[in-house]
Amino acid sequence: MRVLLVGAGGVGTAVTRIATRRPFFEAMVVADYDLGRAEAAVAALGEDETRFLAERVDAGDEAAVTELLRRHACDVLLNATDPRFVLPLFRAARAADATYLDMAMSLSHPHPEHPYEECGEKLGDAQFAQAEEWEKAGALALVGMGVEPGLSDVFARYAADELFDGIEEIGVRDGANLTVDGYDFAPSFSIWTTIEECLNPPVVYESDRGWFTTEPFSEPEVFDFPEGIGPVECVNVEHEEVLLVPRWVDARRVTFKYGLGREFIETLKTLHLLGLDRTDPVTVPSAAGPVAVSPRDVVAACLPDPATLGDRMRGKTCAGTWVRGTKNGEPREVYLYHVVDNEWSMAEYGSQAVVWQTAVNPVVALELLATGAWSGAGVLGPEAFPARPYLDLLTAYGSPWGIREQ
Repeated sequence: MRVLLVGAGGVGTAVTRIATRRPFFEAMVVADYDLGRAEAAVAALGEDETRFLAERVDAGDEAAVTELLRRHACDVLLNATDPRFVLPLFRAARAADATYLDMAMSLSHPHPEHPYEECGEKLGDAQFAQAEEWEKAGALALVGMGVEPGLSDVFARYAADELFDGIEEIGVRDGANLTVDGYDFAPSFSIWTTIEECLNPPVVYESDRGWFTTEPFSEPEVFDFPEGIGPVECVNVEHEEVLLVPRWVDARRVTFKYGLGREFIETLKTLHLLGLDRTDPVTVPSAAGPVAVSPRDVVAACLPDPATLGDRMRGKTCAGTWVRGTKNGEPREVYLYHVVDNEWSMAEYGSQAVVWQTAVNPVVALELLATGAWSGAGVLGPEAFPARPYLDLLTAYGSPWGIREQ
């Protein structure tokens, strides 16, 4: 397997640090708009690691990405950029006859008249619109293959196959007790993506109603997370699992709730109130004259890079899937989860917990594809594949998962 990894930020760099320990691939080209960042990711692996090389590429330049795939004879494109670049990378992979993997899907657009009741263009709609083309070509686009979405979807598949006879509700629940020394506000993941998913109308799925939307931060609940994290208030947030799980898993209701915390929610609301969540450029004065900038990009530039916060972070992060249903005629309720301790991930990989937890999952998926344990054609989510090989391999990577009866 020859892989083109696009994006050498926190998650992309963590991908290289995890993949370097595995023998399943022949080469990995690490490409970024900032060549120095790609070179740094490769150099950190040491002189003895010759399977990696750095290139510069603009992720929004479909033709350039296609050319890079062909020049290095890459048969897989792993997208580690933010969701703005999903579609050009998705199309470039198809043009080059390469398998495609991403960790976040194409962006949504709220309903123009009823944004908090009806769906407009949903997450991933633009990719699923091309599913027939991929399937006819015998090509695979594995979408939403990070931790959430990704591992959370694998948990949903596992629950349906091995733990339940019937499922009433699948609810992804994400929480942490992470703190960052020296910062009052320092998100542990991309603020650009966080704003996108938190301020868009959350989507809920019900089998008798289909997909519909609600107000941001709606339906607050306190969820007790395992391994010492404890109770965290969680709220509805737009996320891919709600759009993916019902396509392959039979459940009467699917939700995603994120443990943001009251202060974080209020900060996001303030950004929205001031228009600082906008992506359309505004013109501002500068020493060189008027320049057009995206307010959201300014917010991101003012905050610390999440990839650099590992030494200041303390605590654990938990991603998991809560499932309620029946087994052998009796009610059952479980929480399947994956916890990463920042102290461990920094000591073992030099990557902070949130980016490491995101990065390990596409590497596991790549290995399953390389060995043939997973295969398919079309635009498919993680729940379209058998869960057991994935969970066994994740454990073999030294990062076990857990299950708690509720």
